[in-house]
Amino acid sequence: MRHSAPAQGRLKAPSHLARLLAALLTAAACASPGGAGGLAGSIVISGSSTVEPISIAVAEKFHERHPVVDISVDGPGTGDGFELFCDGEIHISNASRPIRPAEIADCEDNDIQFIELKIAIDGIAVLTSPNNNAIGECLSFADLYSVVGPESRRFDRWSDANSLAAELGETHAAPFPDVALDVTGPGEESGTYDSFVEIVIEEIAAERGQPEQTRPDYQASADDNVVVQGVTGTDTSLGWVGYAFFKSNKSQLKAFEIVNEDGACVAATPSSLADGSYPISRPLFIYVHAEKVEDNEALSEFVDFYLSDEGIASVTEVGYVVLTPGELEATKDAWEARETGARDT
Repeated sequence: MRHSAPAQGRLKAPSHLARLLAALLTAAACASPGGAGGLAGSIVISGSSTVEPISIAVAEKFHERHPVVDISVDGPGTGDGFELFCDGEIHISNASRPIRPAEIADCEDNDIQFIELKIAIDGIAVLTSPNNNAIGECLSFADLYSVVGPESRRFDRWSDANSLAAELGETHAAPFPDVALDVTGPGEESGTYDSFVEIVIEEIAAERGQPEQTRPDYQASADDNVVVQGVTGTDTSLGWVGYAFFKSNKSQLKAFEIVNEDGACVAATPSSLADGSYPISRPLFIYVHAEKVEDNEALSEFVDFYLSDEGIASVTEVGYVVLTPGELEATKDAWEARETGARDT
């Protein structure tokens, strides 16, 4: 099993990303040809860095059973994963958002059919340094738009956003103090970026006739570890990552509560993600190449295992929220039927 090697000084990811790797490779070298049950082959997985830890955890378990199966997992971002997938270069695309119509068209152009499988629920944690005592504990969507929306370009002090925040109304923390504003967040290739824009920015931007995007002038990376490092670098920073990355590094971070539709400030927790009371939450997916499943027994067995009790337990083990029994059953039904096409777009 292979996955992206951690950079020097890399922060802890939300699962034991490197745990057992040496042992697994040793087992593969020592195993009899074909491994358990004679299963062999290769599986290539790419896409969302948010879903990456789940797929790595599942791959580690699967590799213990089938040590000769070569599994590669990396996380360049949801958009990059779909590009590779629709070019036919990978077997599974991890995604922290549903596939888009343009991406579906790219797959169709290459005669690639996919099986869409919802696997978990995640939230987006809005972060700052634990040393940040200048900004309140809770932010509204209007607060966030005023500091990271398309109209906040060149704002390098929180107070620069006060005029915009006053225009918007429905703020909670504004007016802001005159302290440095250093923003670090996912780049446009990331599904976390897409989800943040869709949930937090899009509606306000559309009402104001603005581009439905964040400000372009911030430190952007598809690697959530880089985002976490950026947020910890300044006391009055701002950033956002998937909830599990916050949970795994929470000793170095502080997450803002977010105002929901009822006007309540809600913290991101497993229970608030599961019941939908935390307003920045989203489903997570894997997309499986339908034709390659028919030609690759290892791939079929791997997805079977992914959706088994042991495999799906990886969701909570790495810090995400499991689907409801009904949602999980719908996912399993779609897989058993090899149902192709988008189900949640």
